[in-house]
Amino acid sequence: MSIGKREREKQEAIWIEAASLATPGGHPFYEKLNGLLDQRKFDGFAEETCRRFYSKKGRPGLAPAVYFRLLLVGYFEGIDSERGIAWRAADSLALRSFLGYGLSDATPDHSTISRTRRPIDLETHQIVFGWVLKVLAEEGLLKGNTVAIDGTTLEANAALRSIVRRDTGEAYDDFPKRLAKESGIETPTREQLAKLDRKRPKKGSNDDWENPHDPDARITKMKDGRTHLAHKAEHAVDLESGALLAVTLQSAADGDTKTVHETLAQCGENICEVAAETNNETVGERVNPEGPAELVLDKGYHSNDVMVSINPTFAPGGYSNS
Repeated sequence: MSIGKREREKQEAIWIEAASLATPGGHPFYEKLNGLLDQRKFDGFAEETCRRFYSKKGRPGLAPAVYFRLLLVGYFEGIDSERGIAWRAADSLALRSFLGYGLSDATPDHSTISRTRRPIDLETHQIVFGWVLKVLAEEGLLKGNTVAIDGTTLEANAALRSIVRRDTGEAYDDFPKRLAKESGIETPTREQLAKLDRKRPKKGSNDDWENPHDPDARITKMKDGRTHLAHKAEHAVDLESGALLAVTLQSAADGDTKTVHETLAQCGENICEVAAETNNETVGERVNPEGPAELVLDKGYHSNDVMVSINPTFAPGGYSNS
């Protein structure tokens, strides 16, 4: 077989018959997932759950079932931005089929996804998440016995140079100028300001500074050593199936030993709710009705307080510090 060459200046056809287009085999994962969602009548559930967020007049917005499918795409493919999700959906024929868009249909852009997300409150997202957990339990993919918790630091969509003082509202660049004038330097040079800034203790303290556009973001050091405004997302996962059981958004300035309690409590609550809805005399106990019996954490979560407060919750030997 001879080597082929890429045609660089091929003239595009003016008209193409749809039947002549190359049709790829659909992605087996998304095909099976779509079949399961259709079988469970997810579209109707999503529309009824989100109906109050839509107006009865005006141009039809993005269907709730499509919006939540886009979130699933972002989760499954590790895309953490609406722009990235929108680009991936427009670029993939398999995802077009998953979302219900034809070859000639325009897929949602990032602004459409954002406008759909804003009015839908957190409680509604949690209802949909609970629906997914229930389906996982009924399909035998959620047990709730052995749970792992871990967190990750996510860079916030806010610039560090935009931070202001919490007490006065001064910008970061203006604060050293005021300190210089108070110390007797009326017209400080750039070098003098830099020297004065270096000598200040706790110059990046979260107690003193915040970003007005994202007050929940915290100044923190990322894993690559850079300093950014960031959030901390903590996840609880069922180790027997890999099912996501809970997600909490924490302050990036808080350590693992402080945040683990909220995530574990949310995870236990979700498991107990699903167990109450899916366990019955016919099928028995699909999900542990008492919540997680075993917890797996990495060394970042290890402390005497965590050992004392968590260990009595579980059966003997149920705490694993890997």
